[in-house]
Amino acid sequence: MAAAVGSGIKVPRSFRLLEELEEGQKGLGDGTVSWGLEDDDDMTLTRWNGMILGPPKTTYENRIYSLKVECGPRYPETPPFVRFVTKINLNGVHSSNGVVDSRAVASLAKWQNSYSIRMVLQELRRLMTYKENMKLPQPPEGQLYSN
Repeated sequence: MAAAVGSGIKVPRSFRLLEELEEGQKGLGDGTVSWGLEDDDDMTLTRWNGMILGPPKTTYENRIYSLKVECGPRYPETPPFVRFVTKINLNGVHSSNGVVDSRAVASLAKWQNSYSIRMVLQELRRLMTYKENMKLPQPPEGQLYSN
């Protein structure tokens, strides 16, 4: 039985991540973000891949951004660690390694155990549409961070 959002019931980590995996595999939503396990044999459900399609009318348009998401042992009580694999110029993302600054992304900074990988990816995509980000010059397409 899944816990209702905000019910205060603690859902075991593996149950929660299996729900997120199923949601990602079904491709729910509008297709602008997607996520799944990095390795199908990862029984700990720790390492994930994410993808964001750049929003239209921004410098991110027509680009596909790959991300790594790590859900640690205390997830969903603590937020995931998120970093871009594809180089990006976006406020709140470290230009040297693609690590997302959790203080700069509201869903990470104010993390609640009802939040999900999908919410984080959707918020990062929304940040691309913000006035201060939408016209930032971008690295040449296809460049990756070296780590």
